[in-house]
Amino acid sequence: MEVFPLLLFLSLWWSRTWDLATADSIIHIGAIFDESAKKDDEVFRTAVGDLNQNEEILQTEKITFSVTFVDGNNPFQAVQEACELMNQGILALVSSIGCTSAGSLQSLADAMHIPHLFIQRSTAGTPRSGCGLTRSNRNDDYTLSVRPPVYLNEVILRVVTEYAWQKFIIFYDSEYDIRGIQEFLDKVSQQGMDVALQKVENNINKMITTLFDTMRIEELNRYRDTLRRAILVMNPATAKSFISEVVETNLVAFDCHWIIINEEINDVDVQELVRRSIGRLTIIRQTFPVPQNISQRCFRGNHRISSTLCDPKDPFAQSMEISNLYIYDTVLLLANAFHKKLEDRKWHSMASLSCIRKNSKPWQGGRSMLETIKKGGVNGLTGELEFAENGGNPNVHFEILGTNYGEELGRGVRKLGCWNPVTGLNGSLTDKKLENNMRGVVLRVVTVLEEPFVMVSENVLGKPKKYQGFSIDVLDALSNYLGFNYEIYVAPDHKYGSPQEDGTWNGLVGELVFKRADIGISALTITPDRENVVDFTTRYMDYSVGVLLRRAEKTVDMFACLAPFDLSLWACIAGTVLLVGLLVYLLNWLNPPRLQMGSMTSTTLYNSMWFVYGSFVQQGGEVPYTTLATRMMMGAWWLFALIVISSYTANLAAFLTITRIESSIQSLQDLSKQTDIPYGTVLDSAVYQHVRMKGLNPFERDSMYSQMWRMINRSNGSENNVLESQAGIQKVKYGNYAFVWDAAVLEYVAINDPDCSFYTVGNTVADRGYGIALQHGSPYRDVFSQRILELQQSGDMDILKHKWWPKNGQCDLYSSVDAKQKGGALDIKSLAGVFCILAAGIVLSCLIAVLETWWSRRKGSRVPSKEAPALQNETTISERSNAWPLRPCLKLGSNTWKHQASSHGLHQSSQLGRPLDDP
Repeated sequence: MEVFPLLLFLSLWWSRTWDLATADSIIHIGAIFDESAKKDDEVFRTAVGDLNQNEEILQTEKITFSVTFVDGNNPFQAVQEACELMNQGILALVSSIGCTSAGSLQSLADAMHIPHLFIQRSTAGTPRSGCGLTRSNRNDDYTLSVRPPVYLNEVILRVVTEYAWQKFIIFYDSEYDIRGIQEFLDKVSQQGMDVALQKVENNINKMITTLFDTMRIEELNRYRDTLRRAILVMNPATAKSFISEVVETNLVAFDCHWIIINEEINDVDVQELVRRSIGRLTIIRQTFPVPQNISQRCFRGNHRISSTLCDPKDPFAQSMEISNLYIYDTVLLLANAFHKKLEDRKWHSMASLSCIRKNSKPWQGGRSMLETIKKGGVNGLTGELEFAENGGNPNVHFEILGTNYGEELGRGVRKLGCWNPVTGLNGSLTDKKLENNMRGVVLRVVTVLEEPFVMVSENVLGKPKKYQGFSIDVLDALSNYLGFNYEIYVAPDHKYGSPQEDGTWNGLVGELVFKRADIGISALTITPDRENVVDFTTRYMDYSVGVLLRRAEKTVDMFACLAPFDLSLWACIAGTVLLVGLLVYLLNWLNPPRLQMGSMTSTTLYNSMWFVYGSFVQQGGEVPYTTLATRMMMGAWWLFALIVISSYTANLAAFLTITRIESSIQSLQDLSKQTDIPYGTVLDSAVYQHVRMKGLNPFERDSMYSQMWRMINRSNGSENNVLESQAGIQKVKYGNYAFVWDAAVLEYVAINDPDCSFYTVGNTVADRGYGIALQHGSPYRDVFSQRILELQQSGDMDILKHKWWPKNGQCDLYSSVDAKQKGGALDIKSLAGVFCILAAGIVLSCLIAVLETWWSRRKGSRVPSKEAPALQNETTISERSNAWPLRPCLKLGSNTWKHQASSHGLHQSSQLGRPLDDP
């Protein structure tokens, strides 16, 4: 209740002051402001106050004014308030409103011949659109546009052309009239540029959430690609909120480049926009000249400006809008025009005009006052304020500020150039690609462990892991040349990445899609599906599909000496020895041979067998065979033995020097045609998808992939596939399994296996390659690709390859067994069977000797004791026969008997049972 009396007192005091002022002053101006522009009123009053204190301009005269506020979207109210001001008597009308009411005031001013100084105002700092005020060459145009025309179309077109953009999106807020850049849209369309438009709603958070809810992952990625180049036509407050939202939701990354254009951007807004944004930012704003001499900053000729408006450190000055500056300069311009009229003594008194009466006449001094205002000019807060023949202000300057690519907060802003309607662009705005100098840039790298591309080299508790491998060497080569640093981490799910049912990606690719990493590197192949969501550099190594198999193990065969002949052949040879020995005995039994005198051999079956065996092993025999039939038999046998022994000797040498075991799988075609060895790959990997796509393609000519897919897809892929490559390698080593995977990875495993238990087969044609993955639209793609090509051309890439895939490794990659290709010394394993046979023979002979001894002793213990006299007689006879000389017998029978006695010894004499007497 205490506020109302105070307001009543102030209104009565103001009306009293107004009456006194209007009664004494001959300079009275009217002002119409938008009801939301309270600061326009403050600056207007400050300007009048400063000029009333300056006696050099108006001398003893003082400016009086009347101010009224209207709804900027209500032309009728604006006209009504203007009529009220004209009825009071004014020399000029100053208005700071929107385009909706400006046309009505223009018509009224033209009719009443009242100079109308129009300052176009936009709502809440939104960029201006052209009002489209009709201008005629006639003398009845009394409206002067204080603010310069809207040059946004020209400035944007020149900047976009300098940056060589071909695809971008334009965001504009709900308060902006998109028809303001229609000229720009027409021109870029004629030049073939791809331009999209999107209105930013007041609830930005809801807008972004709707995008994520309604777009699939492919559509969202295409939208992210569009956001790499964008133009923001909106007020600074909306621009700040919008940038914050898109950055927090990972819709943009540090490789984006955005242009913000608005005349109403001050220094505080610039710092805040740069702080919230990432990537490169270009800001286009209207700028005004500032005196170099700080002490002269508040002086414009003979006029001193209030320090609250000219001191850049003053909070009020920092928050001023451009319309505020033009209002101050408008009042200064009118004051100088009034001063000139007073000096020329061509002053026309104010007339009270009525807009209501039908036959009301315009102000007679309006034309003279208008000409004086148009011919005048001042240097104020906005620089030179003057008017062209068409009633517009031609003096406007745009400042172009920019940052570099990056994601660090508070990075510096520098002036890139300036633009004005007369000279155009002054400065270089080329959107240069990233140069070789990337020093200070820290990239976040995601990887997947895969030998030999990426491996952990050092894992110390409490310290970051260190990595090594072929891909790490390539990354280090890029880092050393370009100068960037990187932080590396392993993908949380240890996968390369594949599309999920909901359209998202997992693994390494998913980390890039969701902007959690800058680049991804490992044994990552370039596929069409992956290129839809991320970017790839040029391939740094060719890729092909290979198969890892286990070598045929060389088992220790103690009886390798028997290997040249089959078991059936050995059985036939043994049977032949027995058969020939039996035939030799029968031939000798049917026709006994004539033995030489003194021969101690006999033609028993045992001796015949022994003779045949001895001749077979080339050791000869002791039994003489003199009959023709026996000799024919033995001649054929010896020829047979010669051929068999020669064949055995030659075949044994080959078996003991080179193992001839060859696998039937020597290619992917061989693998697909067999079913004895199951095979598979990593589930949902690029190899898995490649085989599936080829196998299910009805137009694929090669049936190999369809056969492979049937094996790999058994039980929906769970039977023969693994979750990680290491699991597949272990499955090959300890089981009957073949692993289909990247040929480069499998070759490294086969080369470095300590047991050399693997070998690989695969395609020799490389249909794809390994590349470095980057975020979609990353600015690093081109510079990385260029450096990779330089490494390949210089041969440095081959040096890195030979480090991990040496030509002369410890293991043979392509041999299915660990074969000896050159002759060498035989080891004990090769002849162990021979020693076993010898040992068996020795043991058997010892056993037989023991049995013979035991049998002889047992048989000797069973002879009767009456034989002792007989033995004694034989001994006596033997002694006598040795002592008695034999005399020749005259009789034939006696000689014959004696000869037989000498031939058969004492054994026959003992059989006679009597002693031999001397003849």
